[in-house]
Amino acid sequence: MVKAETTPDGQETYSERFKLAAERIQQIPEEHFGNEIFEKYFAKAAEFLMRIEETRNFLLEGGLERASLEELLTRNHALYEDILPENYETSYANPAYAVWQLGEAFGPMLSFLCYEMRSMIGFTFEGDLFELVIRMELFLEIYAAFIYEWQENNRLPEAQSIRLIIYWFVSDYADVAAEKRTVDLVTARHTFASDIIMQSDLSDPRYLFAYGEYVGDNELIMAKFMASLPQDTINIMADTYTEGYRMGFVLGNKDLSKKKIVDIRYRLGFERMIRRAIENFEKLGLKPAIFRNPYSVLYNPSIFKTGFYGGEPNRQYEFDHKDDRALFLDKNFVNRKLEVSHTAFEKYKEAAREYAGPAVVETFGEKSFDPVNKPDSIKMTGEQNALWVEYRSLAGEQQRKYILEEERSFTIIAFPIPEIGENFPELFQETIRINTLDYKLYQNIQQTMIDVLDKAKYCEVKGLGDNRTELRIALYRLKDSRRETIFENCVADVNIPVGEVFTSPVLKGTNGILHVKHVFLNGLEYHNLAITFEDGMIVDYTCDNFNEEEENRRFIKENILFRHDTLPLGEFAIGTNTTAYVTAKKYGVEAKLPILIAEKMGPHFAVGDTCYSHSEEVKVYNPDGKEIVAKDNEVSRRKNDRQATAYFNCHTDITIPYDELGELAAVCENGTRIPIIIKGRFVLPGTEELNKAFEK
Repeated sequence: MVKAETTPDGQETYSERFKLAAERIQQIPEEHFGNEIFEKYFAKAAEFLMRIEETRNFLLEGGLERASLEELLTRNHALYEDILPENYETSYANPAYAVWQLGEAFGPMLSFLCYEMRSMIGFTFEGDLFELVIRMELFLEIYAAFIYEWQENNRLPEAQSIRLIIYWFVSDYADVAAEKRTVDLVTARHTFASDIIMQSDLSDPRYLFAYGEYVGDNELIMAKFMASLPQDTINIMADTYTEGYRMGFVLGNKDLSKKKIVDIRYRLGFERMIRRAIENFEKLGLKPAIFRNPYSVLYNPSIFKTGFYGGEPNRQYEFDHKDDRALFLDKNFVNRKLEVSHTAFEKYKEAAREYAGPAVVETFGEKSFDPVNKPDSIKMTGEQNALWVEYRSLAGEQQRKYILEEERSFTIIAFPIPEIGENFPELFQETIRINTLDYKLYQNIQQTMIDVLDKAKYCEVKGLGDNRTELRIALYRLKDSRRETIFENCVADVNIPVGEVFTSPVLKGTNGILHVKHVFLNGLEYHNLAITFEDGMIVDYTCDNFNEEEENRRFIKENILFRHDTLPLGEFAIGTNTTAYVTAKKYGVEAKLPILIAEKMGPHFAVGDTCYSHSEEVKVYNPDGKEIVAKDNEVSRRKNDRQATAYFNCHTDITIPYDELGELAAVCENGTRIPIIIKGRFVLPGTEELNKAFEK
């Protein structure tokens, strides 16, 4: 199902440039310009590009429709062959190997070039000839620089000259990338994925290979498993997902009728559910915008997945290249990116106002990944870290001028993947049950907790056993307890499944240590994560992932603080979904759960922005009619005069599981302590029902 070949303007093709580049690349493996070490590199890279060309021809000739499942699988894995774990140690895409073979000056840059070339796989399946041509020409320009210097001067080119070629590639095409990204996000113009979903025979797993994503055991087994489910089960999954999305607008007091586009994000294998969801969204007046998770440096790739994506052939490979932007990140580049993004949003500003927000299907159950920090990988300097933080803040602020936070919503739901273990089918059914629990039961119990919490001056949270948590969380003081409340009574809408009450804590007076022995955050595993707060701001942090403390701190700063020097405690919540917790313990998967479910299994604390970030003025009410008034904090209030310092564009939830929780108590103005949880069990009168899951 390869799409017709297109270019940015959709009119002229790049066939002639592609043909010339392809002919030149085919000659490279047989050429010898005098330096065997670099000849070997360019020959290997050229062979990959020749495989891209062969794949393109296969698609254009209708190969997807004719080939057997076995042939499609062989072809798919051949495109990812050199980065698979068994081959990665001798792959130029591995910075350590590239530096060993090519030296410190050129190894990181030429390893990056391999990474960038791999983004051509997706563009090949989408029929985007423009994206193929510009990367082939980038490769040939760098190759020509090596040939010229060696043949003319018997030396390698200056490393800076190669860096400049990369710099101008990224800068020159920034405007095209910005427009394509905006179109993908806020319009339904790009139908590549939705066509696969709506037009394929989803009972035949061969459809998976139409994407060009890596197809592993997880994707194949999931697609076959989904095909085996009764339509009623598929309907329950999809209807829960889309109804949660709709309710997000209702409970957030936002007008869904003004929206036309829903941004659907999912992992390959879930197409039967997504097909039903698209049909549901269409009844709500929404068309799907579905884009590929970005892999090219032009589109800001990240180890955190967005859009649609397949299997992960090698998570270390992605981790090794997470800072490749350091090759070109400077102030001029940031200004260029902001300028072209502004132009793109201006062009599509009407469509941007009709964007409703993301609807996300998360997965969990992947094998543990302990990343290795390689000294040979490209790393950003301290100045670049600060610049990237600044860019993300300004880019987020810019986007919010066109996509208004107070008018959009979202929803997230999660399911296990086969890699979680032999109990996958049973756990999948249990997850469906958890996602569809009786929200009325939880709503009433949670209101009992809120009635007590609204009277508290602060809460105290203490760990149990080896858990060293010792936190005091200051709470907002109500002016009118008859009409106002501090905590939101969260049932199953934007964050599925049901089960939490949450607030934005007061920063001043929020102090102590948050400690979790084992947790997955944003797809990465942390051992003995400890974060220290003073007046609600992070002042220290550590974990036990690496032998060197400096590596542990860098790991946390990059992936939890998102390179900020500090973050506020943006949310304090109490999870009430004991059913999810007991299910996780039963199947031994509590350490693998996504934060979406894990946050409902104990008190959790979010570092970064509040849950009401950029929409604090929107009035939100609990089911009892009271208005939620604790929506900001001392930092977010800077938006009125220092907006650039008010938000951090990140929000990471960290949960203390019930079996690590010694006590959670509300403390009133007069010093009265009201225990809510003691040794992992709910003790507040009116919440006893939550303990029945433990008894079962």
